[in-house]
Amino acid sequence: MSPTSALPWEYSDLRSVSWRLAANAARGIVDGSIPAGTVLTESALADEGGASRTPAREAMVQLQTWGLVRLMPKKGAVVTVMSDRERDELLDVRSSLEQRAGEVISADAELAGELADRLDDLHAAQERAIAEEDALAFAGLCVTYHLQIIAIDGNEVVQQVVDLLGPRLARVTYMAVAGDLKAARRFLDEHRDLAAVIRSGDGAAFAGSVHTHIAGSRPTGAVR
Repeated sequence: MSPTSALPWEYSDLRSVSWRLAANAARGIVDGSIPAGTVLTESALADEGGASRTPAREAMVQLQTWGLVRLMPKKGAVVTVMSDRERDELLDVRSSLEQRAGEVISADAELAGELADRLDDLHAAQERAIAEEDALAFAGLCVTYHLQIIAIDGNEVVQQVVDLLGPRLARVTYMAVAGDLKAARRFLDEHRDLAAVIRSGDGAAFAGSVHTHIAGSRPTGAVR
């Protein structure tokens, strides 16, 4: 998945039957239509997707790889509960990865400017998602936004880690903005502030802005 790619269910090419089943189930888990605690079975997943049980079994493994379910031998998989601790740990990892970008921003003004331009395009897309009251689209765009920052130095190993975390990060953001356009608007305003700091080339200020962006969410449980 490249830095400009969407979340699994937004791919133009869903790769395989098992990937399609996993991506569709991941979307349902993220937007809450498949609630935490739900037990998924191979037969139900296969029937819903018009597939056999073999790709359904593979889809369950993929969902566990994304951290959205916990496999239970001979029973299926249970959709995990997003705890406060998991939320905070995910945000801590994202913060650490983003703050690495501060060094690149300070050292390469041209690259920082290119990143800021890409982020401006995402601001416009986030604005449209808010106008359409599409919390899932907004959450996906937030993941893509932060992934752009993390991927600035082209570290492929870091990229692979973020790919695995993407669905859970989207779940965290969706839980914060669903039914709360004011929260989504506040997050967008902060994204614009982050992009402005990136364009300035001040890596130290960017690192501080990232810390503030995330730390401000913790008292209320809202996330960005």
